[in-house]
Amino acid sequence: NIILMGPPGAGKGTQAAKLVEKYGLKQISTGDLFRKAIKEETKFGVIAKYFISFGYLVPDDFTIQMIQEYLEENINTEEFKNGFILDGFPRTIIQARKLADICSMFNFKIDAVINLDIPEDVLVKRLSGRRTCADCGKSYHIVYNPPKKEGVCDACGGELILRDDDKPETVEQRLRVYHEQTQPLIDYYTKEGILKEVDGTIDLEDVFAEITKI
Repeated sequence: NIILMGPPGAGKGTQAAKLVEKYGLKQISTGDLFRKAIKEETKFGVIAKYFISFGYLVPDDFTIQMIQEYLEENINTEEFKNGFILDGFPRTIIQARKLADICSMFNFKIDAVINLDIPEDVLVKRLSGRRTCADCGKSYHIVYNPPKKEGVCDACGGELILRDDDKPETVEQRLRVYHEQTQPLIDYYTKEGILKEVDGTIDLEDVFAEITKI
């Protein structure tokens, strides 16, 4: 079981997908869970939509509750048998401590925390070039991973949009929030002795090779 950390746009989703394919791990992405909740207009969805649209993190209480309910329902299913990747959680010390409680509750442990390290100016460029399919949620990048046809999803033919939280002004706010709230986690997991740093600026395949070594 691993946690993938790194600022917005560091490539956590891409690396998680590759790890899922190679090791049969189950990816748990809070972003995906919230987007699903927003689409289905659940209680978590209504709350999440409000905070995400302003570039803020969803408050700890709601995020923790959503993850805990998700694990309660799924941890003993077949798709979790090889372990899991947490992508986007925990994002604060409070969430990390609560995750430790959840680990005890369900009798599993976190084996490694992989932090994708990447400078801020690179992130702003990466994020504002990101496009997301309005229908299926697949991500593209106008420079690094363009669709075959501009503005159209390769997978389902849906329209590609610039998400509100990828607009430059929101990106800068997201990065501010990230540094304030998530930076202390790096210290927290360093003390736990399970943090591994990976240079997130190198080629995608090289990043994956580094993670595979870990």
